[in-house]
Amino acid sequence: MTQKRALVVRGGWEGHQPVEATELFLPFLRGNGYAVRVEESTEIYADGAEMAATDLVVQCVTMSEITREQLAGLTAAVEAGTGFTGWHGGIADSFRASSDYLHLVGGQFATHPGKEPCERRGEAADNFLRHTISLTQAGRAHPVTAGIEDFTLDTEQYWVLHDDLIDVLATTTHPARPWQPWHRPVTSPAVWTRRWGAGRIVVTTPGHSVDVLEHPDVRTIVERGMLWATRTASGS
Repeated sequence: MTQKRALVVRGGWEGHQPVEATELFLPFLRGNGYAVRVEESTEIYADGAEMAATDLVVQCVTMSEITREQLAGLTAAVEAGTGFTGWHGGIADSFRASSDYLHLVGGQFATHPGKEPCERRGEAADNFLRHTISLTQAGRAHPVTAGIEDFTLDTEQYWVLHDDLIDVLATTTHPARPWQPWHRPVTSPAVWTRRWGAGRIVVTTPGHSVDVLEHPDVRTIVERGMLWATRTASGS
């Protein structure tokens, strides 16, 4: 059997700990038989031969920029069957200036609502809210999330803009609080999959920091997402 090849691409905003976060999952990938290559920039995406030989891309690059050639290489690889996955801003808040990237992924970070103004202290925790990740009916049956029950986190709660081509496995609901300008609760996808050509995409929005990624349910979803997204022989 040919060994699966995983490409881990990390960088961008350091606040999401791209090195520490990705290092957390390297033993899992290697333990599941992947040959792992780690790159510190998106330049590798423009290498057509390397991307064609890659079965899974794990991306952790928040914000930053991507060239037309790099994005074309990533998109072509996914369309041909390379899996694409990641968490939090490393996949859902990457390359904000690229509408084609947003089209590929199917959802984009818009904001993470914060605490009541009087409770804010000018630190990252100002944006940490206790919230529930709720499994959808589809999520309760999907290999990435099957057997996981609704769970609660105290971290950034992503508000995501998205299209309806994604298959939502879990959601989170933003309540309408008195100090906020919206007038009714808003439900955002928290975990989703997407089919693009022959490729599979998995996005997990929790994952602001290593401690969140170490949460048993979050870690399970991310790891199962890697396995599920990986190129399949049938391309389906």
